[in-house]
Order: sequence, then structure tokens, then C-alpha cells
Amino acid sequence: MLTDRIALRQRLEKATDHLETPVAVVDLAAFDDNATRLTERAAGKPIRVASKSVRCRALLERVLSRPGWRGVMAYTLPEAIWLVRTGTTDDVLVAYPTANRAALRELAADPELVSAISLMCDHPSQLDLVDQVSDPADRPEIRLCMDLDASWKPTAAVHIGARRSPVHSAAQAGALARTIAERPGFRLVGVMSYESHIAGVGDDPPGRALWGQVIRVMQSRAFPELLRRRAAAVRAVSEHADLEYVNGGGTGSVAATSADPSVTEVAVGSGLFGPTLFDTYRNWKPTPAAFFALSVVRRPAPRIATVLGGGWIASGPAENSRLPVPYLPEGLTYKADEGAGEVQTPLIGAAAEQLRPGDRVWFRHAKAGELCEHVNELQLVDGATATPTPTYRGEGRAFLG
Repeated sequence: MLTDRIALRQRLEKATDHLETPVAVVDLAAFDDNATRLTERAAGKPIRVASKSVRCRALLERVLSRPGWRGVMAYTLPEAIWLVRTGTTDDVLVAYPTANRAALRELAADPELVSAISLMCDHPSQLDLVDQVSDPADRPEIRLCMDLDASWKPTAAVHIGARRSPVHSAAQAGALARTIAERPGFRLVGVMSYESHIAGVGDDPPGRALWGQVIRVMQSRAFPELLRRRAAAVRAVSEHADLEYVNGGGTGSVAATSADPSVTEVAVGSGLFGPTLFDTYRNWKPTPAAFFALSVVRRPAPRIATVLGGGWIASGPAENSRLPVPYLPEGLTYKADEGAGEVQTPLIGAAAEQLRPGDRVWFRHAKAGELCEHVNELQLVDGATATPTPTYRGEGRAFLG
């Protein structure tokens, strides 16, 4: 689905001209197209939607109603409980370990929640924390998913990938599975391994051809190693547990991860919104679906237009790739000595000459769901019509705030 920027700008302006800025929108045609294309890339394996990259219940429910999408990968236990209680889903994998004692008590006291939610585990001490807040003899078995470290370690001194789980080898996975099997009050039902160095690293960074070659060489060597090790780990874990699912991948590796025989489902979130970090992938680029608009408020010079706000910086390393990108109209960029400001952002370029106070500049966020932490509503744009729907924040749910 190609993006005609002029037509897109006209449509977004028409749909939202009655609203004040900042205004955040999701283009439903692009969102649905991305969902369809991701299903095709998954080649029949179910996709678990990563809520961290969406953070809007209406959009989670929209994608979960589509064929090929099943279950939610949540980022906190309180969020998982909320999603179950609101009827958004009855199948939630919490992708990160939790230390929220109140939420653990609520989970352990409710059989419906216990049957719907799996907690992440990579060390026995996390089980100790659960037992501190609920007696294993007085609760249903808590469902667990083991986090298998997917990073590549070509030598003892080299670690490529996110620092997540300490469980790296098949032997370590088998040992932890045995420990869990021997602990009352727990049941191991899944394994997850997120290959961040493949799914989350673009292999075609603009203006950095040599670095792109380095990334592609790394990924070509790291992925086969992961396939062998993940399969061995699943075999080792299966000696002690009846696994319901093996989860892997992300937006940047859907097709490759789905082809792994040891994986039964893939996780995807960012590919629905199409943020700028995924512009640097060669194998597949989602259609941009999420945008936010800020108003021009001053003209300090002929080729400078200043918008109100703009400092919606994405998490990760402090570098330009984490800045939102001025997208519509084309031809705008930041002043190098000011960047994206909290209250005002000067934009430079030929397009700035045509902008006047009251005009809008449309941005794309570097990441997906983090956009929703800045607004209470998303405008769901269908054609030239916008329908407001609350974000997590708009429903009073800032789970990491």
C-alpha cells in the first residue's frame, strides 16, 4: 500500500480540521492493510498482538477480531488484569517479569485471571516473590512462560542483542523447567524468545551503507544459531512441561520466525502503526498508519516555521533515530541546535516558507505505542471521517507512568 503524501495530508486535514492540536490519528485503511500483510507473512501461524505498541483497547479489539490474530502480549501484570476484566481478551502473556505484589495477589485470588494470564519467568527468585504474596497451597496453579535469551554470543566476551533473560542455553532452559515442575503452585505453559537484534534492528540505515552491511552479516550468522539453540531449548523444556505455545519474533522478523518449526506463534505490534524505526528494513516496510499534528504558531524567519510542542522522544539510545519525523508537508527538518522542543519546535526547509500560524505539521513517531502516552484520544480516521477513541492514558491507565 503506497502512501500518496499529498492525498494523505488532505484527508487527515479534512477529517480533523474541527479539532485542536495536538491531535493523534490512526489511519484505519493503513492499519488494516498492515494487519493483513502481517498475517500473510506469518504463513498460517497465529500472531499475538504486542499491546505495548498499540496502547488503545479499541484497536487491540479490532485486530484481535481478524483471522490469524490471537491473544495479547502485555507489558505489565496490572495491564493484563485490566484487559481480561474488560473483556478485551482471555489470553494474555505478560512479556516481562513482574514485581507488583498487589497485582500478584489479585491474580492469585481469581481463577478466571489465573486461567487467562501467563507470567514471565527466567529465575526461581521470581517464583519466590509470588509465593510471598500467596500461599501455593491456597491458589490455583499460576501459569508461567520461560524467557529464553535470544541474543547472539559468538564469543564469551561478545553479547549482541537485548540484555533480557539469564537463560541462554538449552541446558539452562531445561534446568529451570525442572525447577518449576518441582515447585507447587506453578505450571510452565510457554517459552518466549525475542530476537531483538534481528526483529528490532533495521538492516538498511539511511546514509550508512557500510553499517548496513555489518548488520546484515551479523543477522545472517545470528539467526541460524538461534534456530538451533531455540529448538534444543524447547526439547529440553518439554521434558518437564507440556508447552502450549512457543513465542518468537517481532515486526522485523515475522516471515523468518514463522518459518522456524519450533515456534508456534509470533508476536507483532509496531507493524500495525508503522513508526519510523521500521523504515530502515529491507525485507518489509509497514505502511505509515499513526501520525500526530502540531500547529504552527510563529515564523522567526522566512524558512523557519515553529510549531507548539514536539518533544515526543522515543525510548532507546539518545540519538536522532528516536526523534519524531516531520512528515507532512514534505521538506521539513529540525534545526540542529534546537531539535524537538518540549514547548516549541522550529522546523526548517523549503516547505516552511509556505506555512503560516494555524497551519499544521504532521509527524510520525519513532516508535509505535509511545505516541499514546502523550494523548488521551486517538482519532480513528476512516476515509475523511475521524472517530475519537481513548488511549490507555485516556482511560486513566498509565501502566509505566
